[in-house]
Amino acid sequence: MKIAICSDHGGFELKMRLIPFIEALGHEVSDLGCYSEASVDYPDMAFPAAEAVARGEYERGIAICGTGIGVSICCNKVRGIRCALCGDVLSAELTRRHNDSNMLAMGGRIIGAETAKAIVKTWLGTDFEGGRHENRIAKITAYEAEK
Repeated sequence: MKIAICSDHGGFELKMRLIPFIEALGHEVSDLGCYSEASVDYPDMAFPAAEAVARGEYERGIAICGTGIGVSICCNKVRGIRCALCGDVLSAELTRRHNDSNMLAMGGRIIGAETAKAIVKTWLGTDFEGGRHENRIAKITAYEAEK
């Protein structure tokens, strides 16, 4: 699977620890920035990553900032993106199964690397359940199309 990953300075260290982990799981990862711990504005990373996922250049995307909140807000402004902020494995599983999330947000200053790895592994390895959830996703898509 092709995965886009981005961070601001607050998520840089975690992003750098996740990239080789995701690659070891057999996925292709593209780092869309930032590229150091120098202070940057998270929208400058999150919007382009979400737009690339929405265009279909990547199957899924991961965005990391200090708390995960800022990048999740940005990503969810992009039509076609369903970004879930996750700090635990169960939320990561359920957002894939029930919400068909195509982006994952995490807080580099909130969760440790081992928790983040478990979240990512679960999120990447869980399929959308479909069924009753398809109607709910269709309603989100229809609402976006109206705006």
